[in-house]
Amino acid sequence: MLIVEDNALNIKLFCDLLAAHGHEPQAVTDSRLAHDAAREFIPDLVITDIQLPHVSGLELIQLIRADETLKDVPIMAVTAYATAGDEERIRGAGAESYVTKPISVARFVQEVDSLLARKQPVTADV
Repeated sequence: MLIVEDNALNIKLFCDLLAAHGHEPQAVTDSRLAHDAAREFIPDLVITDIQLPHVSGLELIQLIRADETLKDVPIMAVTAYATAGDEERIRGAGAESYVTKPISVARFVQEVDSLLARKQPVTADV
């Protein structure tokens, strides 16, 4: 799971929450490195802040969706700057989930679990 966030406290919170729920988060603090990091280990989920220096979260979402290798990786957008129309723009760029900061811990974990459950292949009973 890849976390793209420039705030150290948010990185710690997200990583601690995810690790406590059995996930293996990897954080990238420089959004310019996020796309390459995602291509390197193909995460099962990308959680990205939207307000990032250099490459915005919106741009990162578009890069991931345009990448043949990563296009099916679920994306959760997290932002403190929620204005009218933001959710539509972010979902329109390709994020499946949109969470505002400060996050609700329960909602954050629920969204992660929901996104990962949708990604799991369905197997037929034999």
